Amino acid sequence: MKSISHAVQSQHVLDCISHNVAQTLRYGQRLGELLRPGDLLLLLGDFGAGKTHLIKGIAQGLGSDDMVNSPSFVLINEYRAGAQHGRMPIFHADLYRIEDPDELTGIGLEEAWAGDGVCLIEWAEQAGGRLPQEHLAIYLQHLAETKRTLRLVPHGARYEALVAEFKKTAFA
Repeated sequence: MKSISHAVQSQHVLDCISHNVAQTLRYGQRLGELLRPGDLLLLLGDFGAGKTHLIKGIAQGLGSDDMVNSPSFVLINEYRAGAQHGRMPIFHADLYRIEDPDELTGIGLEEAWAGDGVCLIEWAEQAGGRLPQEHLAIYLQHLAETKRTLRLVPHGARYEALVAEFKKTAFA
């Protein structure tokens, strides 16, 4: 993967503003409803930017009833999508505590993104160049006390189509 850059501009990039936690959850739900096995989402942003809230919404959109929380100490949590999404696995990784990308060897991350589920990775920049080139990068940034910007940057045709579909459903 090329270095993860926030300053990407193209017709496929989508910028939006979330005014509160509830809206971040709704954006996540809409996105989750569109995901399918094999999808890889990288979430990037500072502490408190809303990465875990967005993932909670994505899990809800996939019909999961599981309790979603950041796997900071275990590195990867696994949830299950609802029946309408074939009960596929939802892998939620948090790489914040990774100091060297070599630490990723053997933790099961590669199996998570190459498997039959959806893989969501917080603090993906910690992986260095070890992640697949095709993915959806989502940058979250503080704008104000409760407002956040979300920038969806697709890498690959599948993710360009995903962002286009998300744009239709989230802002219809």
